[in-house]
Amino acid sequence: MFVFVCAGCGAELTIPLSPVALPVHAHQKYGNGIQLPVLMESGTFAVEPEPWGPPWRRWEEIDPDEAAARGIYAPLYALSDGAPGTVIIAPGDTRGTVLIPHEAGGYCCGLDWGDGPNMACEACGLPVASRIDDCSLWQAVWLAPDAVHRLPVDGPDSDTAILSWEELLAEGVATPPMEPISRWGSLRGLDHWWSWSPQWEAAAGRALAHLLAASDGRPVTVPPGLITEVFQRALDTLLPADQPARRAVLAGPGLPAPGPDSDMILVPTHPQTGELWSPAGPDASAHPVPMPFGIWMWMAFPKPHLHLPTSGTMPDGVLRDDPPPPRPHHLFRADPGTFQHTLVRLPAARSPWLRAILGNLTRHMQAGLF
Repeated sequence: MFVFVCAGCGAELTIPLSPVALPVHAHQKYGNGIQLPVLMESGTFAVEPEPWGPPWRRWEEIDPDEAAARGIYAPLYALSDGAPGTVIIAPGDTRGTVLIPHEAGGYCCGLDWGDGPNMACEACGLPVASRIDDCSLWQAVWLAPDAVHRLPVDGPDSDTAILSWEELLAEGVATPPMEPISRWGSLRGLDHWWSWSPQWEAAAGRALAHLLAASDGRPVTVPPGLITEVFQRALDTLLPADQPARRAVLAGPGLPAPGPDSDMILVPTHPQTGELWSPAGPDASAHPVPMPFGIWMWMAFPKPHLHLPTSGTMPDGVLRDDPPPPRPHHLFRADPGTFQHTLVRLPAARSPWLRAILGNLTRHMQAGLF
């Protein structure tokens, strides 16, 4: 475990934290005026390896060779010129920090990136972080990499064990595909509805980019069920139908080995390390498509709607026959920002047909595909 301290005076700025993988939805902007929860689980931190945050440069100002050296293979609106290695933590895990008044003005319903850090070290006043809690953004504190240092914590509880795939399966922590969504600042206080999970939409955006890049411009099929609902409509729309299809299947711990005709495998990423699960033997030749472990877990081992035990004065052994959550009112849509963020970082994005998909992203959004 580690604590982060001020680079200026050495004051501690966080509680002890354990490293985890960067969430795929870290940069997601979801809807308009939506109240999203805290990005990071308390007691954890993740690192964004790329530059992120202000200052930004428009794509027209960037040489293509420079972009390619940074692993960007297709145009974006802008790229960050900030320092790489920003650390993301839960807002409640900060210590010894204060908001900078002239940097704390919100954009809509809360705090946004602005022109730089909006939190300072309480002890010396050095700007050290950006508190983000505006509408449609995941709430987090982003520690500036050039303003903090990471120090190991000594003690009997300072080592966090890395769980094996088998242990993760035994924990069985899965992310449901639907959840109630709330609007920020509702006067009624009950302005919420059931929708597809923002985490699922972000995960699907990343996976869809990998599926398209690995398709070689051929149709792609996925297994029946929820995974079809998530991917097949977009795949059928974005890929031609006049060629032999490539086959994508779920694979991972606890599942049978994929067959020899599997061209792509949707596999989990380890929630602590970000490591991608990989098969052994001949199955290793299939192209891996990353899925967050909790979402992969639900796809691989879907949970049926279960009756709930009663409480209070009801007799023991009686089950409440609660109805299942209502279905969302729209078809599943992959997150366009995560899709673009992922695809431009894949070398296949140099292909003209993938460039065309990126160029028509707004039109696909208007058609309800994203």
